[in-house]
Amino acid sequence: MTTTPMIRHAETRHGRIAWQASGPEGGLPLVLFQRFRGTMDDWDPAFITGLSANRRVIRFDSAGIGRSGGQVPETVAGMAAVAADFLVTINLAQIDLLGWSLGGAIAQQFALDFPHMVRRLIVAGSSPGPIADGPQPHPRVASVMTRPENGEDDFLFLFYPETDCAVSAGRASLSRVLGQRARGPRVTAESFVRQVKAISAWPGILHRARELKLPVLVANGAHDVMIPAYRSYVLSQTAPDAKLLLYPDAGHAFLFQEIDDFVAEIERFLQG
Repeated sequence: MTTTPMIRHAETRHGRIAWQASGPEGGLPLVLFQRFRGTMDDWDPAFITGLSANRRVIRFDSAGIGRSGGQVPETVAGMAAVAADFLVTINLAQIDLLGWSLGGAIAQQFALDFPHMVRRLIVAGSSPGPIADGPQPHPRVASVMTRPENGEDDFLFLFYPETDCAVSAGRASLSRVLGQRARGPRVTAESFVRQVKAISAWPGILHRARELKLPVLVANGAHDVMIPAYRSYVLSQTAPDAKLLLYPDAGHAFLFQEIDDFVAEIERFLQG
């Protein structure tokens, strides 16, 4: 039976940060940056189990999120600074980094602002910033993702294509996520608003993407209605050492739909 990792706390200048570690100790850890309106309890536990089979995996609630204290920064750069302070506080000088969705934006900013701290970068279901050309988000996305509460149908629309296989995988993942014991607090209305401000104000890193000299794995579902896969393609074509990975019949939560395959790709990438 899988046991829930102990909740730990780190006292930082941005507040008390709650975090968890899974997997064997030693080696370079893989640190996870979470999505918009997500806490560390919103990672699919099956995904965490796969990732942490052979390596240390660290997830945390950023300032003002979930079990953590402090206040959500109103800039993506501020969110990256919170993460850097947290990692220094727990004595991590260098990491591998995976950011999903908003976490992917923060991860790109982090890699540029603190390049000495990141060995390899994984950008999942994210974007290098505003891109005027190419496919745009589905017109329903803004109204659905900003509802005070999101039900199962909302999550399925935002994260999975409307096919039998994808919807079935989505329901199974949501069941695993929501079935975890002792889930922490949800993101508050104030923190939600501050995240929206940060996203809206972020200029992106596309103009600096060529500065990402480290190996980058860019991944997404081919049918992401929130952050179109074209944006992953643009990042992969601009960063000097980037590999693009797209999953058919998958959307924003491809990483929870194709767990075995994506975990294997991550392992190959981090060992390369």
